Amino acid sequence: MDITSITGFRAAHSRDDLALSPGEVVMAGGTWLMSEPQPDTTGFVDLTTLGWPDVEVDGDGLRIGATCTIARLLAWAKTEAPADWTGLSIVPDAADALLASFKIWNTATVGGNIARSFAAAAMVSLAVALDGVAEIWMPGGGSRDEPVATFVTGNGTNTLAAGEVLRSVFLPATALRAQARLRKIALAELGRSGAVVTGRVDENGTTVFGITAATLSPTVLRFPTVPAAGDLADAIGAASGYYTDPLGSADWRRGVSAVLAERIRVELEAES
Repeated sequence: MDITSITGFRAAHSRDDLALSPGEVVMAGGTWLMSEPQPDTTGFVDLTTLGWPDVEVDGDGLRIGATCTIARLLAWAKTEAPADWTGLSIVPDAADALLASFKIWNTATVGGNIARSFAAAAMVSLAVALDGVAEIWMPGGGSRDEPVATFVTGNGTNTLAAGEVLRSVFLPATALRAQARLRKIALAELGRSGAVVTGRVDENGTTVFGITAATLSPTVLRFPTVPAAGDLADAIGAASGYYTDPLGSADWRRGVSAVLAERIRVELEAES
């Protein structure tokens, strides 16, 4: 799409370049920005020129640069990730949950998907599943960390304040070494996800379920061990934020989330 309101474009090379003039917005892949009119936007500031590493590995976990493309993360997880980081097995499923072609994967970024914060954002599902923490650069210097599960506050809303930029997402090694699953469902075969449910069991037995797409903001359910079927169903039924739109009713989303979670629970219980 031609964005006819744009009169300026500049590349960012340092944090000072992220000070935005009225009408400017930051962009990485730009797949959403270029998908529809942006009448209030007059300039783009390119984050990809900052040279952020796509992935950084250390003993504490994995840091994913906000400008890392979904295709790059997928390729890295399949061929370069540490062998004991079994939690990354859900990366392909998360990429498939993104309503986009493989061509978009090569442009769309992990940070952009999370910062756009749609309820069905696939990288939000991934980050929530693995206890992802967003590193956010604040204007004037300094940064703050916030779990992605609370960073996303609604369908298309988050806690980014004016002038703040999502720098990276950190996934802790404890979650990366877990057994993990992701299941999704949509009303249409190639439609946007109506519910995405993730589950994982950490080495100490702690079990974490995440619900995204079905709720306006991420839902995280934690248990000391793999829960009994009834306990999990009760927790999912009691969760708030299920919503109705043309792609599914709130009751349907609640119901299918319970079904998907139970399938994951059975698999995780068998493995653990």
